[in-house]
Amino acid sequence: MANDCEAWLNANPLDADDLSDSFQSGDEENGIYTNNIKNEINGNWISAPTSSSSIHEARLKAKAKRRLRKTSSRDSGRGDSLSDNGDVSRGTNGTVPPTSPKSKLLDRKSRAGKGRGLPKKGGAGGKGVWGPPGEVYDLEEVDVKDPNYDEAQESCVYATVVPPLEEGDFEKTITPIVQEYFEHGDTNEVAELLAELNLGSMSSGVPVLAVSLALEAKASHRELTSRLLTYLCGRVLSHKDVESSFDKLLRELPDLVLDTPGAAQLVGQFIARAVRDKILSKSYLDGYKGRVDCVHARAALDRAAVLLKMRMDGLRVDKVWGAGGGQRPVTQLVKEMTLLLKEYILSGDNQEAERCLRELEVPHFHHEFVYEAVVMVLESKGEKTLKMVLQLLKFLWVSSVITVDQMRRGYERVYMDIAEINIDVPRAYFILEHFVDKSFSAGFICENLRDLCPSRGRKRFVSEGDGGRFKLESY
Repeated sequence: MANDCEAWLNANPLDADDLSDSFQSGDEENGIYTNNIKNEINGNWISAPTSSSSIHEARLKAKAKRRLRKTSSRDSGRGDSLSDNGDVSRGTNGTVPPTSPKSKLLDRKSRAGKGRGLPKKGGAGGKGVWGPPGEVYDLEEVDVKDPNYDEAQESCVYATVVPPLEEGDFEKTITPIVQEYFEHGDTNEVAELLAELNLGSMSSGVPVLAVSLALEAKASHRELTSRLLTYLCGRVLSHKDVESSFDKLLRELPDLVLDTPGAAQLVGQFIARAVRDKILSKSYLDGYKGRVDCVHARAALDRAAVLLKMRMDGLRVDKVWGAGGGQRPVTQLVKEMTLLLKEYILSGDNQEAERCLRELEVPHFHHEFVYEAVVMVLESKGEKTLKMVLQLLKFLWVSSVITVDQMRRGYERVYMDIAEINIDVPRAYFILEHFVDKSFSAGFICENLRDLCPSRGRKRFVSEGDGGRFKLESY
């Protein structure tokens, strides 16, 4: 095969121009290329007479293919392409896009039309981006040879500095915290709020302010204050702060008595409770013996000493404020409500009954008071109890002490238990209907609640000629 090729080349010598890669003129390209391109079909050469023109045609075809191969890689299949017979095909609109437009220079897309559309560098590239997600940077070491290097920077400690609380803002800041504590009762939250403040030397004023607010509040709030002082001691306050705060309270007692007449007795109870909770030393009272000139301070210390001595007789100082609100057992609440009603029947004082009911601090349990009041009417003999209880319930309804829901629940409980009550009180159904009608007329129960009142079926006379009359005395 090699011998044949060599013999053919010797018989047909080629010019230097024929071996160049430059394009031919327009006449050569349009004439020779188009007229003799039929000599190759599907990549197979058609037998033709051996001449220099055939070799020239083959070279043109090869150069055209190389040209289209370069443009197709840039344009991703758009523009010119060769058909199976070697013809150059155009785009759909007959125009050929530029092979390397200037807009392609700054294009970040793949030149080959490949890629999955992901951001460059995994999303870590671009201005202001520190790195891919999850990348952890080590601490930058200080360069000792840096001209701006300072040895003091290595031992520098950075911390958040809270400015000390000013004396004028102390009461404005602490008072809302204590008042909110009376509502939620979370001692940990108060400790966290106080820890964020830089109290400084004013830390001893926290117990003074808390006790002053508790003197004007309820017994349950005083119990919460004692618990708060016990929780804060050792966390936010020191034992010395607690002692200095009670010393200040004893000095301010003449002013506190003006607003709260029983302040001396209450402060004494706070001192006894603090000694019991071990936030005051047992020798605290001994330090004031024979050195107190104020009458109110002496009364407070005497009250504390008496309570601590009564502990030996069975009285627990930790219950000095009692169990406020719903912390008391139900049997005790029922007993206190019954005594309240009996005292009201004897005195007839509506305002005193209202005050006692409010002091129980159980607005969710007022339906028990309504139930006991109606049962007392059913078990009574005479119209006096009925009229007085009716007057009391109307008074409590007008003053909004007993709500609509509590009043309704109290009457419904009586409706449910009337069958058992009727066993001991034969006329219970008749008295209940009469009392419910009076209550509806007074305006503190609705018509639907009145219609729900149960009634026992009436018996008929069995004698002849009764005319269908009801036996009214069937109860």
